[in-house]
Amino acid sequence: MSNKVFMKGCEAIAEAAVRAGCRFYAGYPITPQNEIPEYMARRQPQVGGVFVQGESEIASINMVYGAGAGGTRSMTSSSSVGISLKSEGISYCAGAKVPMVYVNMQRGGPGVGTIQAAQQDYFQATKASGNGGFKMIVLAPSTVQEAVDMTYQAFDLAERDRSPVLILGDGVIGTIMEPVVLPEMKSDEEVAAMKAANREWAIVGHSRDEKRGFLDPGYWSTDMQEAHCIELDAMYRSWEENDVQVEELSLDDAELVFVAYGTSARIARSAIELLRADGLKVGMIRPKTLSPFPVKSFDKINYQLCKCILDIEMSIPAQMLFDVRLAVKERCAVDTCLRSGGNLIERDDIIRKAREILNGGAE
Repeated sequence: MSNKVFMKGCEAIAEAAVRAGCRFYAGYPITPQNEIPEYMARRQPQVGGVFVQGESEIASINMVYGAGAGGTRSMTSSSSVGISLKSEGISYCAGAKVPMVYVNMQRGGPGVGTIQAAQQDYFQATKASGNGGFKMIVLAPSTVQEAVDMTYQAFDLAERDRSPVLILGDGVIGTIMEPVVLPEMKSDEEVAAMKAANREWAIVGHSRDEKRGFLDPGYWSTDMQEAHCIELDAMYRSWEENDVQVEELSLDDAELVFVAYGTSARIARSAIELLRADGLKVGMIRPKTLSPFPVKSFDKINYQLCKCILDIEMSIPAQMLFDVRLAVKERCAVDTCLRSGGNLIERDDIIRKAREILNGGAE
């Protein structure tokens, strides 16, 4: 096993992408993800890759669209309002079946908002990343190690499905420093082989006799468009069966179940330890994939014991709450513990809410 190194989240994500074979990055500065393009500007030339700081977020995503269409493992990143500007290009990648990976280190909102960590882009990530109703696999790390592992995996998933994949973090995940074990570096030969394997569909120069997949997402007949959407829908349904990633903690005897992801889940976990030490039976469902959402995990809850599901997120109004309610199916009460606008949720807030639900607020 490789030795651990101490890295900041954004830089660790960038290094994981390089090690996964990413050889094209285009982006534009915005806090709190600036360390990703800064790192890529130094690192890509070292591995024979290309770094471009586009003149805008719109230019950057379309450069990634072009590089990805050529079969190169490609990536971009931004934060919240910057991702909004990239949404048209992301939709084009989904429509043209161009694999790419992108990172959103969320900031507060709506609008320009604050540069501090928030979780206010859940709807954008899971419901409306662009026009046309397409879906993506959305990975939500809660540690720097998970951010590394998920980034490395994301390129394989994107290439497998020929679809965009999103790493959804926030300012805490992006700027915190933690020890990580980095994955193995793909060799030049492996990177070349991966690109060569995409030749069947990639725009790399073909003779008239070669068959190539259709990459232009426009000017389709209605029948062609519908057939394409039906094909995508089948892929999305397969994700629900095969690609859900989730952590389930102490569900068997839980009288209260937290649902949290990312940074909120880190804080919720520490609250569970203290509450359990006081004899309060609390569990947690932590989605690692927000899309597909871990609906089946909610069937493992003992609703004869469970008094309430507590949705914990750094978003007001709550956003993940809608998926939680759909998964619970009215089998018990659902409540919320929320902060917003760049304010971190505090462990004491969670503990106070849990006590209120379980024993009427007794300290």
